[in-house]
Amino acid sequence: MEPDAQLVQRCLRGEGPAWEELVRRHTRRVYNLCYRFTGNSTEAEDLSQEVFLRIYRTLASYRTAYGGFPTWLTSVTRNLLVDHYRRTRRDRATDALDDVMPKVEEKHSPVRTPDKAAMARELSEQVQRGLSRLSPELREAIILRDLQGLEYNEIQEVLSVPEGTVKSRINRGRIELARILQEMGVRPD
Repeated sequence: MEPDAQLVQRCLRGEGPAWEELVRRHTRRVYNLCYRFTGNSTEAEDLSQEVFLRIYRTLASYRTAYGGFPTWLTSVTRNLLVDHYRRTRRDRATDALDDVMPKVEEKHSPVRTPDKAAMARELSEQVQRGLSRLSPELREAIILRDLQGLEYNEIQEVLSVPEGTVKSRINRGRIELARILQEMGVRPD
């Protein structure tokens, strides 16, 4: 049995330290996903707390036979983000998503010079602006595949769409993102 599944069983028996360990293991994943969709650290923290409350309330519904805990957790997080997006969409005057997407996480190198770090930051911001111009369906598929590193079958499970649809959205999203970045003058290295 995988470590997360063992922790879930311990949580269901009422062991508080097991819940703390489960939250500790997955806080970064949940927060990053929330932040990527909202672009706001305070909102991402609030949504992360909502996710863990929902997880806590529905923990008994997790079944190892249907996939790993991280996939189930991502699915629950995604559903909460979709609900949040639908609620907040009514509050926005426009569906433009320019301000909703956060910065793509940067990979820091201990030997990166300041000029290379500035270039990487600028590229990250440009990619983020490009991502924000994609439709929510395409952006979501790209985030789950290329930024979260999920496999196609995991994305299929999270999005509740056929695997062919997942592959199509990722392919269309990548093509559209490349077109957008080219329009913005971003050149591949």
